[in-house]
Amino acid sequence: MLEKFRKAKEAEIRELLRMRDAGHDFEPWHGTRPGFGAALTRPGSSGIIAEYKRASPSKGDINLGTPPRQACEGYARAGACALSILTESRYFKGELSFLDEAAPIGLPLLRKDFIVNPLQVEATAGTPASAILLIVRMFEDQDDLALLHSLCISKRLEPVVEVFDEYDLDRAKELGARIIQVNNRDLDTLATDLNRCLDLVRRKDDGEIWIGASGISTPQQVRELRAAGLDALLIGTALMQNADPAQGLAALTGGTP
Repeated sequence: MLEKFRKAKEAEIRELLRMRDAGHDFEPWHGTRPGFGAALTRPGSSGIIAEYKRASPSKGDINLGTPPRQACEGYARAGACALSILTESRYFKGELSFLDEAAPIGLPLLRKDFIVNPLQVEATAGTPASAILLIVRMFEDQDDLALLHSLCISKRLEPVVEVFDEYDLDRAKELGARIIQVNNRDLDTLATDLNRCLDLVRRKDDGEIWIGASGISTPQQVRELRAAGLDALLIGTALMQNADPAQGLAALTGGTP
């Protein structure tokens, strides 16, 4: 699955390389980037990262009719502490520009995509994103992962390091990752199992911020995962399946859509 996503990014990377070779200067964002990790752990935070996700490989089209600004404004009203924005175009029907559309809402933004090249980090630094996803399994070489992790930090982007199992977690800890996201999805079957989060969070160390992602859809699951020690939960499909995504979030948080 991840190899399919890697291939889907080849055209984007070729274009970024072309731009660089043509002398393009990737101008950094000069506006304020709200703290992503701080928003997840602030006293009184809902701990819910609400995701704008139009489609996925497991579900196909989910919600193509709700614009990013409308969905994310609703998420903010319903109590989201941060927003995740899918920017991958082929399988998730996202766009990098969705980050700009969501920025005026004022919540910290996570760029969720398949980041494998330093120029993708440079391009993200030119957006209002506060954080960027790095998936451990996208990197065979630990040095390549460490390079991008350091580059993110130097560009004022908080790296969210995603893991699927104990080996991935070992690599994330070797990096000194501060924000660790556990993905509950099996990449072969696309099924989800919340026990991944429950098992791995036992290895949470002081100073780390942990996020659970994939397959979370009920208030009971939210309570169980938060009680287990997860600081935040990233929820997308369960919200976007609603005609009004904010209604889905309100049902989880008791907020006002």
